[in-house]
Amino acid sequence: MKSKTVAIILSALLGEFGIDRFYLGYIGLGVLKLITAGGFGIWWLIDLILIASGNMTDSDGNMLE
Repeated sequence: MKSKTVAIILSALLGEFGIDRFYLGYIGLGVLKLITAGGFGIWWLIDLILIASGNMTDSDGNMLE
């Protein structure tokens, strides 16, 4: 199980580089997020909100702990 706290910290600090998506196992989306600088800032903010609200899962579909 992936940690929600770690995912929030990674998203807040390194989300524009896709590190949060790599941590959650979404390698392809992590690369895309890296290339687009966090979706020009919009994708980064949306991911941060999704992780903090508990609506994000890891690549296996497991909820974050």
